[in-house]
Amino acid sequence: MAGDGSTQRSPKNTDVLITDKNIPKTKHLSIDTNDSVPRSPRSSGGFTNASRLSVDSQRPKPPSPGTYLVQIPREQIYRVPPPENARRYEDLSRRKPNRSACRRCCCYSLTVLLVLVTLAAVLVGIFFLVFRPHKPMFSVSGVSVAGINLTSSTSMISPLVEVKVRSENVNEKLGLIYGGGSAAEIFYDGVKLGDGEFTAFDQPPENVTVTVTTLRGSRIQLTSSTLEDLKESEKKGKVPFDLRVKAPFKFKVSAVTMWTMVVTVDCKLTVDKLTSSATVITENCVTEGIILL
Repeated sequence: MAGDGSTQRSPKNTDVLITDKNIPKTKHLSIDTNDSVPRSPRSSGGFTNASRLSVDSQRPKPPSPGTYLVQIPREQIYRVPPPENARRYEDLSRRKPNRSACRRCCCYSLTVLLVLVTLAAVLVGIFFLVFRPHKPMFSVSGVSVAGINLTSSTSMISPLVEVKVRSENVNEKLGLIYGGGSAAEIFYDGVKLGDGEFTAFDQPPENVTVTVTTLRGSRIQLTSSTLEDLKESEKKGKVPFDLRVKAPFKFKVSAVTMWTMVVTVDCKLTVDKLTSSATVITENCVTEGIILL
């Protein structure tokens, strides 16, 4: 008041929070009207407190620190997917578990396969280091030929060839087991005369075994040139044949049998005549390789 020369301060305005649910809740800045502002006499056109308040209220208000309330229309808030997207959401939710299960299954399968391959490699390495296996040796000790009549007017033959094969196991600690599924073929000048199976048998370490393999051919038509070459070779007493043998076998250590392997043998041999009493003149058998199964 003007009586005591001092200005009475009015209490500061406080923040007002409106609790009506239908009205957005906002936060208003308080305005202090007691800030000291230089006053000018009314006669000189100075500003009064009322005019200063109206001017300050028109100034842009700086943003107040704190939490802001963002209002979203109620119709844009979904607790469940819209009907047009519900089926897409269900498809995605169904696919994700299936993909995860497939990935886990693939990872487990690859891990098991890797472990098995590693274990097999270790076992093979130990086996070769400890026992040092050697491939078997083969040779032909006798041949008996029947069913080839070169004096006949026809060029069709049905050969029956019996071959005595000498198999040698040079391993000191390993036995050999020759099983089924073998194959043997005999050729003359590239023409197949007969086929059969290599005899199955068990062979102990450091052993030599002679087996008889029977090769049969039925109604084989020879060309005129091949027939003439065969007659000429018999006249010279040197009939060449090519014997090919593919025999599966297993190494045996005491009572333990190893995995199956296949040995391939190619024998070049020459006989003096095409009869049951033929004699082997030359022979050379080469073990071409061993294949692991």
